[in-house]
Amino acid sequence: MIKWLYNERIIMEKNFIFLDPGKLKDNDLELVLAKKIPAEEKKGYVPAYEFEMRNIKTGKKMGHINLRIGNNENIKYGGHVGYGVDEKFRGNHYAARSLKLLFPFAKRHGLNELLVTCNPENTASRRTCEFAGGKLIEIADLPEHNEQYQRGERKKCRYRFDL
Repeated sequence: MIKWLYNERIIMEKNFIFLDPGKLKDNDLELVLAKKIPAEEKKGYVPAYEFEMRNIKTGKKMGHINLRIGNNENIKYGGHVGYGVDEKFRGNHYAARSLKLLFPFAKRHGLNELLVTCNPENTASRRTCEFAGGKLIEIADLPEHNEQYQRGERKKCRYRFDL
């Protein structure tokens, strides 16, 4: 089970070391590291990696996926992973395939579970989570102090992936 740390600093952030993700690819899809994002303690952001989803043959960018390392309240509602696929490339399971490609890398960082969240009405993202093997653990109410709540969102589907 994921351990949540509220109102505490994440020990992992202080000693965090970005790792080389190595080759993350399958068939026609590869994840290319675009940037490493350090933790931002004041906002409660954990360290993260940003990858581009690329077509192996053409090198064309098809979307992006982020992997956030750590557990805190922001992760509880925002997830360890965020993704987006450019409209013309949708329908090919690139997000689900990219998510699966990240599993071994997340495990190298000591994560045994990943959480992916989405809005309840986002059926495409919900299907992505289910296709990738996620288990819906709850539809949670966002707390009023959460950034997403302040942008007008009220609930999040929370999917768990056991690594």
